[in-house]
Amino acid sequence: MPMVSHPDLLVGTATGDDAAVYRLDEKTALIVTVDFFTPITDDPYEFGLVAAANSLSDVYAMGGRPLIALNVVGFPSRLVQAMLPDVLKGGHAKATEAGCLIVGGHTVDDDEPKYGLSVVGLIEPGKQVSNANAKPGDALVLTKPIGTGIIATAGKAGTAPADVLKTAVDTMATLNRSAAESMMTVGVNSCTDITGFGLMGHLTSMVKGSGVGAVIRVSDVPLLPGVQQLLAQGNVPGGTFRNMGSVADSVDWDESLSEGDRLLLCDAQTSGGLLISVPSQRLDALLSELKSAGVPTIAVVGEITAGPVGRVTVSP
Repeated sequence: MPMVSHPDLLVGTATGDDAAVYRLDEKTALIVTVDFFTPITDDPYEFGLVAAANSLSDVYAMGGRPLIALNVVGFPSRLVQAMLPDVLKGGHAKATEAGCLIVGGHTVDDDEPKYGLSVVGLIEPGKQVSNANAKPGDALVLTKPIGTGIIATAGKAGTAPADVLKTAVDTMATLNRSAAESMMTVGVNSCTDITGFGLMGHLTSMVKGSGVGAVIRVSDVPLLPGVQQLLAQGNVPGGTFRNMGSVADSVDWDESLSEGDRLLLCDAQTSGGLLISVPSQRLDALLSELKSAGVPTIAVVGEITAGPVGRVTVSP
């Protein structure tokens, strides 16, 4: 694809950011994004909840407010009457919780179910938070535990305990709205949400786009309950292995780290938390805001460094 540039295109494709930002005037810019995927739970309503939360997350990662959305649906015609209404109801419920209106959409007959949203959000020009402005000395704060890819894989195989799967679904269905509002109140340098490329994939994009390095401590990264046991049983999605391969030239792993540790940090996430790069002098204020907003998981997982540029060092 050719690179697109325009005086009013404030964020485009150059740094692989979460969404595009286009300025309408001095006070208003649009945030535009689209995301959809195949089911990660057998319950159609839950699938709708998670898929909508995942799509809305890109707007929150930019610091914006979701405004309107369109359904994006690919569904087998034989299952439309039995399942699709509940998928759409789940999406509608989550969008309503976000204060976002679903105003239409498009549906095609597809062999494998797919659902998501195309979302338009609002932000004041200049206040958007990109993934390419992290500064040396920033603290890295993560707002959800990781491990959804491994748990969803076990769920599809029928080997995930019901309580483990429920906790993962509840986490994925949780909006990143409170975390986004907290970071906008405090003022941060950079942010991205953790989704299909895993924690390492999204962090390497941040450091490359920002021209910095980073350090991550495995022991400080929060994990979903039960994920380590399911990992030990071999429940690893193909996307997680691909993620680990794609960051091989950008990540320096401590020799003491096991393959399991590395897979967890590369696990392909669905509707993960925000990874926020905040100036150290504002860290306490951000942690306080997140806690006051009721964000259940708040973890300081590392720091931004001056270099090596584009590289992440992972320690125990």
